[in-house]
Amino acid sequence: MAKNMQPVAKRCKALGISPAVMGYTKKTTNRNPGGQMRRKKSDYGIQLNEKQKVKFIYGILEKQFRSYYEAAAAAPGRTGDNLLITVERRLDNVVYRMGFAMTRRQARQFVNHGHFTVNGKKVNIPSYLVKAGDVVEVEEASRSSSAFKRLTGQDAPIFLLPAWMEREKNALKGTITRLPAREDIDVPVEEHLIVELYSK
Repeated sequence: MAKNMQPVAKRCKALGISPAVMGYTKKTTNRNPGGQMRRKKSDYGIQLNEKQKVKFIYGILEKQFRSYYEAAAAAPGRTGDNLLITVERRLDNVVYRMGFAMTRRQARQFVNHGHFTVNGKKVNIPSYLVKAGDVVEVEEASRSSSAFKRLTGQDAPIFLLPAWMEREKNALKGTITRLPAREDIDVPVEEHLIVELYSK
């Protein structure tokens, strides 16, 4: 299965985003300290950078991202909004947003390894798109794992959940209460530039 293995800190610096967006709080790089882009970017370069941001943040490769764009363009509403809402609905992102994983990369790995069910059925496809009403739960056999045991009990970390989902307190279970809206997505990207790039 193809996956993005680029160094997080280096790539975040190149794209101009904080590693915190990726779920990392202590990632830094010493490459080119204090350096900025060596030359002014063209319009194409700026548009490409926005596309690369979204692909990197969500861990999506070009072929799949292109198919997301085409589906977003065919759907009613604003294409840029539709695109971000689609990638936000990915199961690996939902697992991350619910606080079941520290980063999206870890969430992708957990899903690949079959640690989660959706509406009681095991799903091991990170790109699976959740729907309103879906219940995402840690698989029964995985609950004794240290990665998930730490999420329950008095010392369980506190997570700020997006408005479009709920998670039961001290339970390894969450519900998609509605589909996300653009204002629910805190990814630092100007999606209209991605639409302009693909529209050429």
